[in-house]
Amino acid sequence: MSEINQPSADKTDAIILAGIRSGDKSACALCIETYGPSLYRLALRLMQNEGDAEDVVQETFLNAFKSIDSFEGRSGLGTWLYRITYNNAMMRLRRPAPDTISVDDRLDGVEEGYTVPQQFFDWCCLPEEDFDSEEVRRELEKAIGELSPSLSSVFILRELEGLSTRETAETLDVSEDVVKTRLRRARLQLRELLSTYFAEHNEAA
Repeated sequence: MSEINQPSADKTDAIILAGIRSGDKSACALCIETYGPSLYRLALRLMQNEGDAEDVVQETFLNAFKSIDSFEGRSGLGTWLYRITYNNAMMRLRRPAPDTISVDDRLDGVEEGYTVPQQFFDWCCLPEEDFDSEEVRRELEKAIGELSPSLSSVFILRELEGLSTRETAETLDVSEDVVKTRLRRARLQLRELLSTYFAEHNEAA
C-alpha cells in the first residue's frame, strides 16, 4: 500500500499544509519527500520516459505550492497531488486527433462493444515469488505501457499504488463505476498481453 494511505498520513498532511501556507520551505521539502516517489512512479508509467516523468513531477509540485490555498481538503493531500500529476501527464501526452474517436471515451462506463481477449492463461495464480523477479516486473511494466493512458492510470493507482476505488475516482475526476469498468478492462488487456509470456514461463517450469 502506498505512503498516501498510511495511518500517519493525516497528521503529516496537516503539518505539510500548515507549513506551506505559512511560507515554511521545510514543509515544501517534506511534501516532496513524502509524496515525490509515488508521484514519480505514476508519471513514469504514464510517460514511459524518465526525463518527461521528472518534468511532470516538478510541474506538479510547482502547481500545488502555488495553489495550496485552493486545496479545500475534500480529498486527501495525496489524492490531490495524484490528480495534478495525472492531469499534467495527460496534457503532455495529448495530441490533436480531429479525425479519430477515442475508444476509451466511447466505452467509459459500459462493457458493450469490448472485444474479449482470445488468450486467458491464468497468470494471476502463479506463485507469489514469481512476481518478485526483475524479469516479471519488467514484463508487467512493459505491458502496462501498452495500455491506453485511461486504463493504465486506473490500474497503476488501484493495483500498484494501493488507492481505493473512491480515491482513484477522485484523482481521475470520474465516477467509481468508471473506475471499476476501466480496471476490469485493464486487467483483461494485461492478461492477454502477458498470456504468452506466462504460458511459456509455466511450461518451462
